[in-house]
Amino acid sequence: MAEQRYWKATRRLTFGLLLIWCFVTFGLSWFSSTLNDYELFGFPAGFYMSAQGTLLVYLGLIWYYNRRMRQIDKEFGVAED
Repeated sequence: MAEQRYWKATRRLTFGLLLIWCFVTFGLSWFSSTLNDYELFGFPAGFYMSAQGTLLVYLGLIWYYNRRMRQIDKEFGVAED
């Protein structure tokens, strides 16, 4: 039973972050022409989000996944340390 809850928590985290990844990757590019009406640091926002913003979001997703998985592992007693 605990194993099923562990995998359920892991899948929910993975799919949730995957949805965010999909939105950032495809959603921002889809609306980039609209975002170009705004400026960020002197660059069109669509360009800036494509060039820099998405990379920062990806790094944040990786950091959050690692942090949350460590918590889930400890919660279910499968942590390696």
